[in-house]
Amino acid sequence: MAEKNNSLTAADRAVREQLGSKLQNIDLFCSDSNGIMRGKRVDISALEKVLIDGVPLPSSIFGADISGDTAESTGLGFEIGDRDLTCKPIPGTLKPVPWQPDRAQMLINMFNDDGSAFAANPRFVLEQVVNRFHQSGIQPVVAVELEFYLIDPAYETKGTPEPPINPHTRQRDNNTQVYFIDDLDAYGAFIQAVQSACRAQDIPADGAVAEYAPGQFEINLKHTSDLLKACDDAVLLKRVVRGVARQMGYIATFMAKPFPTQAGSGTHIHVSCYNQAGENIFANDLQTLRYGIGGMQKSMREAMLIFAPHANSYRRFQRDLFVPLNSSWGYNNRTVALRIPSGPPEHTRIEHRIAGADANPYLVTAAVLAGLHHGLSQKLDCDEAIVGNAYAKTSPTNPRHWPEALELFRNSSWAQEYFGREFCHVFSALKETEIDLFAKQVTPLEYSWYLHTV
Repeated sequence: MAEKNNSLTAADRAVREQLGSKLQNIDLFCSDSNGIMRGKRVDISALEKVLIDGVPLPSSIFGADISGDTAESTGLGFEIGDRDLTCKPIPGTLKPVPWQPDRAQMLINMFNDDGSAFAANPRFVLEQVVNRFHQSGIQPVVAVELEFYLIDPAYETKGTPEPPINPHTRQRDNNTQVYFIDDLDAYGAFIQAVQSACRAQDIPADGAVAEYAPGQFEINLKHTSDLLKACDDAVLLKRVVRGVARQMGYIATFMAKPFPTQAGSGTHIHVSCYNQAGENIFANDLQTLRYGIGGMQKSMREAMLIFAPHANSYRRFQRDLFVPLNSSWGYNNRTVALRIPSGPPEHTRIEHRIAGADANPYLVTAAVLAGLHHGLSQKLDCDEAIVGNAYAKTSPTNPRHWPEALELFRNSSWAQEYFGREFCHVFSALKETEIDLFAKQVTPLEYSWYLHTV
């Protein structure tokens, strides 16, 4: 059963008191299947009523496609009268909105009429997977890393995105300077504003780096055993980055591949596991580590629709751009899908490097953990570690196209076991609708290639 508490925690009350008379509105929202925040804005005077009664929202928000229309094949729209269900605020998630000083925000969960959690809610999907670990006496610990681009808002008049104008050089960024400290200085005001907003919202951002393309950055979240909060923090970090970027005259995008010749943006999940004695079960136990990797490898193809949920997601999978093309693994190796970072044995963890930044963090983490649990419980061994360049030593095996990923997910008994039949139906139907809509478009490249030549 998901949380269904109707009271403010001490932390919530502290935020309410801190904002005082400035506070006028509260945004109540949750993450839909695509990771888009959907909900309501209510007047502060309604907070007590919301805490007791919740707020009604149509269950079809979890069947909304990327454009916001309901995918009727999910069964969440007209078929059931586009019905409302009750959403309850999640205790401890009342936070200020630093770029909107008269506003606060709070996460919500959706419940069925009988009080049970709504199965198509991605946050509940993650909760189900986490409960499997707890039942087996294992505590996963995760950290989420998110990459994104800053875009010049002028692209809206030009039609294609461009990197921003560098605040120091006054020139458009056009070269790659990975981990370039000068870029952190040049965009220091933006990074500091993001970090300040994260502190205000209790989002444990650990650091920022300039990534492998102009205008691209990565922000890491600290590792935690509170897996639901880890993903709450990830979706809220996206909201912070976008909100601060707008305030400072940029557009921030978590699109997987906004530039054809530059690196894409990913979501990397670091995961380790601890037993009831507080010991890392991967430390000094190669076979247990291999079982965890084996489960991730064997479920990876069936989970690709979660890791790469959009048409643009598949443009990210290109050779020699630090994006894995199969389920290979290795030690301290960024050309593989499952990397074991360097460090002392007690810190042994697996970095899952497949998902794009456009994917839903709740679902990505659920899929990573479901693969890990599958491997540990079934003792599924992995293949041998790759030493050196995985692009040269292995062949692509993951789905390279959206429809293929859909069919693998739809027919996956592993996905149905871990995520539930109802969620799998809704997610598959939603993605099939988007695939059909995308396939109906005629692109500029098709006109260029075919209009005058065939």
